[in-house]
Amino acid sequence: MDFVKMEALGNDFIVVEGPLDDPTSEEVRAWCRRRFGIGADGLLEATRREGAVGMRYWNADGHEAEICGNGLRCVARLAAARGWVEGSSFVVETAVGPRRVEVRDDMVRAELGRPYGFRTDVLAVAGTEVRPVGLGNPHAVLFVDDVGAAPVGDLGPRIGTDAIFPGGTNVEFAEVVDDGRLRLRVWERGVGETLACGSGAAAAVVVAQRAGRVAERVVVELPGGELVVEVDGDVVWIEGPANFVFTGRVPAELPSS
Repeated sequence: MDFVKMEALGNDFIVVEGPLDDPTSEEVRAWCRRRFGIGADGLLEATRREGAVGMRYWNADGHEAEICGNGLRCVARLAAARGWVEGSSFVVETAVGPRRVEVRDDMVRAELGRPYGFRTDVLAVAGTEVRPVGLGNPHAVLFVDDVGAAPVGDLGPRIGTDAIFPGGTNVEFAEVVDDGRLRLRVWERGVGETLACGSGAAAAVVVAQRAGRVAERVVVELPGGELVVEVDGDVVWIEGPANFVFTGRVPAELPSS
C-alpha cells in the first residue's frame, strides 16, 4: 500500500489515495503505531471523485471517526497538488457532509460546518465543568487559567470516556489570552493528546465566543503552531499550513498488531 505522510501543525497522518479496502482496526493501529509502524495520529483515505474529493478518517486506535479538521486540510492540499480539481476552491465529501476548502500553496482554509449541541449551562464531569459542542464530531471544552499546567493526561481521558458521552468525546483545555487569541491543548478521542486538533480549536472558539470571551476571528496557539479560527455567520472555518513529509509503502509483512 502506497501512502503519503502529511502533517498539519504536527497533527500527522498516513494518507492513502483511495478507494481503500476497509482496513481492520488492527491494521490501522499497526500502521499508526509510533516507532514500530509508520507512526501517525490517524489514517486518511483521499479519493478523487467527479467534481469533488472524498475523505474518510480513522483514529490511531483503529476506529473510524466522523471527520478530522486538520485531516480535511491535508486531503485538500493533496487533491490540489495532484491536480484532481480545477482552481483553488472546491468541495471535500466527508462522512458528515460536504465541506468547502480553499488551498493557497501550503495554507489551507476549510469549512467545518455549523456547530450543534451547544448548551448554555455547563456539565459537571470528572469533578470539573465542561461545555459540550459538536462540529461533525463531539467536543467538550473547559476553560483553564494556565493551559501549560492543565492536567490533560489525567482529566482528558476521564472526561473523554465518561458515560455522559456514549461515543466518547474530544476534550479541549482552553486558556483565553484576549478576545483575539486562545491557548489550547487537546486530548483527542482514540488518540490521546496531540500537537494540534483543527476541530478542537474550532470548538473552543465557538464556546468561548458564545460565552462572550472572544471575537469572531481568533488565533489559536497549539503545541504544534498557530491555527486561525473564524466564525462566519453560523459557519466555522479553520486556516493553517498543511505539509507533505514523505512518501512510502507499507510492506506486506508488516505485523497487524
